[in-house]
Amino acid sequence: MNALGAGLLAVLGGFAVGAIPFGVLVSRIFFHRDIRAAGSGNIGAANALRTLGKKGAAAVLLLDALKGAIPVNAVWLAGGSTTIAALGALAAIVGHCYSPFSGGRGGKGVATSYGAIWALAWPAGAAFTLVWVATIIAVGYSSVASLLASAVMPFALWFMLGRAGLMYGIFSAALIVFKHRENLVRLRAGTENPLSFRRTPPAETPAAATSPPEPTLRPRWVVPWRRRAH
Repeated sequence: MNALGAGLLAVLGGFAVGAIPFGVLVSRIFFHRDIRAAGSGNIGAANALRTLGKKGAAAVLLLDALKGAIPVNAVWLAGGSTTIAALGALAAIVGHCYSPFSGGRGGKGVATSYGAIWALAWPAGAAFTLVWVATIIAVGYSSVASLLASAVMPFALWFMLGRAGLMYGIFSAALIVFKHRENLVRLRAGTENPLSFRRTPPAETPAAATSPPEPTLRPRWVVPWRRRAH
């Protein structure tokens, strides 16, 4: 297969794998709720942590990271080039962010990119982890940690992989920044929620929230005093 055909196959396969909405599947199958209707409405690991708890978030994080790693490893196993592997990884991120299986809605691409980076060059994945953890400790915001770690990746991947790594780092970081634009607005307004390991309880159903309180019954032995008419 020529380079053009291999690249096209990597893009199509990467997009198909990346489009699987694991956040939705995990929340519905194991927690009997829709992650898109809770928290921020995002299907990624950060919202899964808020709405599904630690176990649910760990499952979503692992599965979303595998969506980035699988296309890269498939290209490596087929003897493809770094450029084709990077194309497959980028397609997986796009599929994750704009999944046709969930109406064009998806995550923000961080976990999928994280998995792809580990598959492309594990030292760059380790650098991503260190930057993310250090930022969380320093400021406490998952969005800031993800943005800073993604911004470092073009340089790390360029050092490890050359031009193909640089181009992957630039395009993936640009997409991640674009998907975090609402977070940036909240950060400027001071309303961004810090990362919390506590699960947000499910919202009350409309019927329960709007139903009037039950009337208080007067005991039968209480007889109200009435003034007799003259």
